[in-house]
Amino acid sequence: MALRLSSGLVQGMLGTAGNNFRALMNGGWLDIFTGSQPVSADYAETGTKLARISSTSGTGVSDGCKFGTAASGILPIGTPAWSGVVLVDGVAGWFRFYGSAGTSGSSNSELRFDGSIAAVSGGDLNLKHTDLAAASTVTITAANITQPKE
Repeated sequence: MALRLSSGLVQGMLGTAGNNFRALMNGGWLDIFTGSQPVSADYAETGTKLARISSTSGTGVSDGCKFGTAASGILPIGTPAWSGVVLVDGVAGWFRFYGSAGTSGSSNSELRFDGSIAAVSGGDLNLKHTDLAAASTVTITAANITQPKE
């Protein structure tokens, strides 16, 4: 398991001064899919989309997911908690986080990253359970992006 960054996100973080992961991804959203994540975040989505996660379950004017303040190489999610309503029954397998202007499909310029999902532990994103039921709400109250020193 490892987060997979798109070519666009990698280039963005290496680009102009002031660009950093938090600045590039703040205000984006997270989609949860069934199956296994693609081998690259540049590739089109696979599986069935189960939910879109945002800061207010898609109901607010400023609805994108917010990140907190980084410290000691760890970037936590911000407040409010991230949540979304499940669209269809299914087993969560992976997620894609899109930058605020992100679009789906194949692209090597979009800002996005992918990760695995597991129940309780072992995934890039751990949920209480991976069996998601339509019309239920998925809430993410804590998650971190960690930048290793080595």
